[in-house]
Amino acid sequence: MNDATPYQLLGGEAGVRELVERFYDHMDAEPAVKDVRALHAASLRASRDKLFLFLSGWLGGPDLYVERFGHPRLRQRHLPFAIDSRARDQWMQCMQMALADMAIDETLQTKLLAAFRATADHMRNKADFEPHDDLPTGG
Repeated sequence: MNDATPYQLLGGEAGVRELVERFYDHMDAEPAVKDVRALHAASLRASRDKLFLFLSGWLGGPDLYVERFGHPRLRQRHLPFAIDSRARDQWMQCMQMALADMAIDETLQTKLLAAFRATADHMRNKADFEPHDDLPTGG
């Protein structure tokens, strides 16, 4: 039985850093993910650093984010940003491309994508369709 963590299976610190760099490189370069890119600062350096710190612990390695910033409170920290299904899907597109770039084991990739998808879906804080004041309400 293999008890290696996803952190170890990705290659430890170097592998997680590579994943984060590739993730944000795609976000910065792909026009199809412009909406999620617009939620970030002009420079992605701070986002890269924080995602690395978070993923380190989330993937079973050193809990660097917690050591530095305390409990992640992901949803609370993302509330200032309007995250709908489109932003979630664009974020996931970047992560899928980053994982594909790394040519990791398919089973691990499938498990990671499912975990990322559940977390990304939990970050949604904006309805996909806004109600219109000019529509009849019926009744």
